[in-house]
Amino acid sequence: MNWYLMVWKKFAEFDGRSRRKEYWMFALFNFLAAIALGAIGGVGVAVSKDYGGLLFIPFGIYFLAVIIPGLAVSVRRFHDTGKSGWLVLVFFLVGLIPFIGIIGAIIQIVFMCQDSDPGTNQYGPNPKFPEQAFGVLSGSAGFTSMGLPLGAQPQPPTVGSNFGFCRGCGIRLKDASPFCGNCGGRV
Repeated sequence: MNWYLMVWKKFAEFDGRSRRKEYWMFALFNFLAAIALGAIGGVGVAVSKDYGGLLFIPFGIYFLAVIIPGLAVSVRRFHDTGKSGWLVLVFFLVGLIPFIGIIGAIIQIVFMCQDSDPGTNQYGPNPKFPEQAFGVLSGSAGFTSMGLPLGAQPQPPTVGSNFGFCRGCGIRLKDASPFCGNCGGRV
């Protein structure tokens, strides 16, 4: 439930990144809410032919309320995989074309299921491991790193500091090793 509420807290935040879990939990709760509100409307129609359709009004209000947060979390999800948020619009327009829209929807689902880009990309730090952003975003794009003011230059971790991440692939280094065991890069 926290993941669903997190999207509502970032109501119209189109910059930054969102994890898979945040996106898919939001999609799951929206699906469950749509089924529940649709069932209430359906029961209302079955009970009263004249005024039963009024029970579909909460469904419509919920649908309108969820459009902006849904777009925002989709854009942030594309950002998390290193892709432009404008792909949301592209997939919407492709979805308007009969038969081709189904292929576009499948491709969009594949993009939404991809894992995060390791480390920091042009859209911000990895939401799975925000500590990886140490010193990377200081002074750029309005981001601050680990509470440091803009323009401050943090010191990179030293070999003896027992803290470090590979700048090439973003994985945590074991015992602050100066070399990455994954990509072979030097810290």
